[in-house]
Amino acid sequence: MSGGAQRARRAFVVVMDACGAGATEDAEAYGDGDADTLAHLAQAVGGLDLPALGALGLGNVRDLLGVPPTLRPGAVHGRLHPLGPGKDSTTGHWELFGVVASGPLPTYPSGFPPAVLAKIEVAAGRRCCCNAPYEGIAALEDHGPHHLRTGELILYTSVDSVLQIAAHVDVVPEATLHEICARVRAVMVGPDAVGRVIARPFEGVPGTFRRTAGRLDLAVDPPTPSHVDAIQDAGVPTHAVGKVADLFARRGFDHVHPGATNAVALERTGALVRDLDHGLVVTNLVETDQTYGHRKDVEGFAQALRHIDAAVADWLGLLRAGDLLVLTADHGCDPTTPGTDHTREYAPLLAVFEGHGGRRHDGPLADVGATAVSWLGLDPAPGLPGRSFAGDPDRSAA
Repeated sequence: MSGGAQRARRAFVVVMDACGAGATEDAEAYGDGDADTLAHLAQAVGGLDLPALGALGLGNVRDLLGVPPTLRPGAVHGRLHPLGPGKDSTTGHWELFGVVASGPLPTYPSGFPPAVLAKIEVAAGRRCCCNAPYEGIAALEDHGPHHLRTGELILYTSVDSVLQIAAHVDVVPEATLHEICARVRAVMVGPDAVGRVIARPFEGVPGTFRRTAGRLDLAVDPPTPSHVDAIQDAGVPTHAVGKVADLFARRGFDHVHPGATNAVALERTGALVRDLDHGLVVTNLVETDQTYGHRKDVEGFAQALRHIDAAVADWLGLLRAGDLLVLTADHGCDPTTPGTDHTREYAPLLAVFEGHGGRRHDGPLADVGATAVSWLGLDPAPGLPGRSFAGDPDRSAA
């Protein structure tokens, strides 16, 4: 940390999407008993090269080829587990900030049934094709030519609670696709209140289709208030980088910053580390999930982690006295196991703050939000799970 006078407390939470740290005790029920995203990734590429994360204690969290444990971890380190069901970005991010779903969100392992498909098509104003669980790029390759000929929307899902609609920008402009998805979101209620409706615009020609940066996630409303709501209600500024605000249905965040790619999200987070006066920043780094995990691209996944590691090294030099930096994940997406879906895993925890002592901390995901609340000098939100792993910091500095 750099020295200098502390102006006010700041808390940065960075979610390395899908960077799971081993199967949870109940993972077998999800078909994920063998999942271990980071460890299997390290083996697949012959070892990871992550000096900054390693110095913080990533190798102490989990045995990782290329990232040995250190005798003096530079952060509180450990693993965090979900309290509720699910293994997707919505429930994972919710749980980090104290929102635990009472039951699983609806999934459609055989595609959307006729009655649901009918209301989707009525809301969209177009017919749909595909209507099956699919990896996103494969959906474009297999159904994109038909979509170009007919104008039918490419509708697909996964083992997670998602409804995804892809359309070529020359057939359906991005803004129109966003409007369509908003109408679909409005009818997916009650027993069909899917976790996310996701707009997936793409461009190019058959054989070279590629997604644009115009993705839009429309999440179901969180069922309870969150630690982010508590921070905002106390008048502390809240910032979301990337898809975070979308996952909370835009609740709780004063400022939303772009982050459709890791490069953009890392740059914006770095700017906030440099310049933010005080408040909470929550960043999602999406590419380890959507670009590399789901596509089983181990080399790309490892390279994305190297870029994150380099950014973390920069941030550590910019942190002020009184700052909290948390690096964690929301679920896994093991690129070495069969299938292309998320995996039910622990999330790694690395937390940098003055007086951390290099301790180990294992607990629920909600401890992240509870720690942010405490660190920012606020009283714990009543009724929300989680406890601070940073103790009770001196509030006179806040």
